[in-house]
Amino acid sequence: MLTLLGDEDPGVFQTIREQLLSAGEPALRLLEQSRLHPDPAIRRRVREILNARAANQFDSEFLAFVLSQGEHFDLEEGVWKFTLTTYPDVNIAAFRAQLDEWAALVQTQLGPVYGPGVAVDALNDVLFNQLSFRGNSENYFDPANSYLNRVMDRRLGIPISLSAVYLFVGRRLGLPLVGIGMPRHFICRYQTATEEIFIDPFHGGQLLSRLDCRKRLLEDSPDFDEKLLSPVSNRRILQRMIANLHLIYKERRQAAEAERLQRYLVALSR
Repeated sequence: MLTLLGDEDPGVFQTIREQLLSAGEPALRLLEQSRLHPDPAIRRRVREILNARAANQFDSEFLAFVLSQGEHFDLEEGVWKFTLTTYPDVNIAAFRAQLDEWAALVQTQLGPVYGPGVAVDALNDVLFNQLSFRGNSENYFDPANSYLNRVMDRRLGIPISLSAVYLFVGRRLGLPLVGIGMPRHFICRYQTATEEIFIDPFHGGQLLSRLDCRKRLLEDSPDFDEKLLSPVSNRRILQRMIANLHLIYKERRQAAEAERLQRYLVALSR
């Protein structure tokens, strides 16, 4: 059966694939032993089947996680669990370590006592000057802009995914950062008892005042609502990240991906 995986007929491959996926642990052990098969075509298809099986498992784990949580779960954990449903072989520990390293770089620029301006300037310098993160305005609707591993690898993203990187690095430093879910353009806010700074990671960490944000909102709608500048929960951040991808796949008529993401959105809406 394994040799049939190298068959050039897609129908034969799909038949064998389904049989192996439904055959249980013996088939899984056979596939694991065949990762280094001498035939490149068989190696490739073995990896594909193993990834599909792992993705199905991570799909169940992600849904279970979402359904068991309230509004304020660990956003980074949720994002990585979601990432595994598409990239089941991604090394999460390595990406977390990378975020740790970036936070350490920011820490080197901070003294024992610092104010909001110094903290934001240091975070902006590391992420946007040293590491060259930027908004992918050239290919805004590329799905890779919404998966954290791809955003970190390419240093490219959309407002909400770049804001996620900003939040994850900042929280490692204990910075009081929150996500602000403005319509069409997600941003971050650094908030203390006496000062607030709005930050736009998509535009290189551009600093905004509350008045600047109001002006942006009024460009989209004459009815300004102060609630639009309030922090959003981690559940709603993850929901919005997935909703962006769902729309992309619907526009591309990739029905299977759109349906998968729709299930996640239903679970997150509860």
